Amino acid sequence: MKSFQVREAIVELLVRIERDSGFSHLLIDHEIKSRSIPSKDEALMTEIVYGTIQRKLTLDYYLDAFVDTKKKIKPWVRMLLRMSVYQMHFLDRVPDHAIIHEAVEIAKHRGHKGIASFVNGVLRSMQRKGAPDTDAIESKAKQLAIETSHPEWLVKRWIDMYGYDMTRDMCDANLARKPLSVRVQPLKISRRQAMDELHELGFETRPSDFSGQGIIVDQGNILRTRLFEEGYVTIQDQSSMLVTEMLNAEPGMSVLDACSAPGGKVTHTAEKMQNKGSICAYDLHAKKAEQINHKAAELDLTIIDANAGDARKLLEKHEKGSFDRILIDAPCSGLGVIRGKPDIKYNKTENDIYRLAQIQTDILENVAPLLKRGGLLIYSTCTVDKTENDEVAANFLTQNPEFMLDRAFFEQLPSMIQHSPGHSEIGLQLFPQTFSTDGFFLTRIKRV
Repeated sequence: MKSFQVREAIVELLVRIERDSGFSHLLIDHEIKSRSIPSKDEALMTEIVYGTIQRKLTLDYYLDAFVDTKKKIKPWVRMLLRMSVYQMHFLDRVPDHAIIHEAVEIAKHRGHKGIASFVNGVLRSMQRKGAPDTDAIESKAKQLAIETSHPEWLVKRWIDMYGYDMTRDMCDANLARKPLSVRVQPLKISRRQAMDELHELGFETRPSDFSGQGIIVDQGNILRTRLFEEGYVTIQDQSSMLVTEMLNAEPGMSVLDACSAPGGKVTHTAEKMQNKGSICAYDLHAKKAEQINHKAAELDLTIIDANAGDARKLLEKHEKGSFDRILIDAPCSGLGVIRGKPDIKYNKTENDIYRLAQIQTDILENVAPLLKRGGLLIYSTCTVDKTENDEVAANFLTQNPEFMLDRAFFEQLPSMIQHSPGHSEIGLQLFPQTFSTDGFFLTRIKRV
């Protein structure tokens, strides 16, 4: 496939992601498969799409200096300019003149000579004059928002919660590439065996401190190995692995995973239980529940029974006090996984956070009674917002005196995490910059 065709496909993909508020990682994968993008072009397509989305607000700030804000620009033209400016300012593999030439050709092909002339003029002006400086922005919050391409309301919210320096580090981390991590299936292979096999294939790996099953892959494509294809390893972020480690599920126990999709934590739990006992897993959508069962089958795990079900109504399906362990990985704003899904930061509002906090509260209130006396419940989210994390957990404990914070949780955390900056009176907040993981919150509650 010619470079021109790849970049035209990128324009179309970027328009679709913004128009439909689609998840970029899913649409990129679909586009690569449906268009049969050659493997040599996959990395470039992924880099340009993710980079353009990640830097959208920064790119628009640059473009606003060269485009009349009153001028109506078609969405695909705006995307073409964004991706071209991204390549000119943040990539160095293609010279500017080649980027501009291809952008003009795409503009001719999709539009007409007038659009091509406009695109050529904007990009050549920027090439000649350079991008505008952000130092002229008076507000520190707004400057940080533009420089790191985060919505200003979100930056202000984080500054109020964590201070400017922590917010700056978090925003910077959200623009950086996160190392891939995988989890071995210990009933099929040991971590050492898997790392040795990957080493022989030329991979660069290291063990994770978050889980005895975790491996960080610094170099190499794990998706094209026997280990991945045959279910010896599964892709999972280290922070997600920690959630299951802290659940402390043991062989023979009865476990509930109330919000289970896509299934990484529930399959990890089954592995920790040595595939002995029983796990009831639920997701609101039947299709996702089917995917969990499929994932379990791929990993040769037989104790998981996944079904469609609203976590807020599980008392209709199970008796109170039925489970030794409960995991509530609650639906959340996802603001801790911006690095992998950069479009999230543009599609969420403050109202979403408060709406989700109410849902999380409802789930906790309705699922917690299913825990046995002396049992343990993990509450976790993949966000970094206190309203969804500390406040939800603290309010639940205040209103439900038969449950208490399990203080042993803090003592059992891996030593490297015990003094991390995310500790609070209620639980642990993992920030994306601290250990180069997803941003995650978790705490453990005990029924007394």
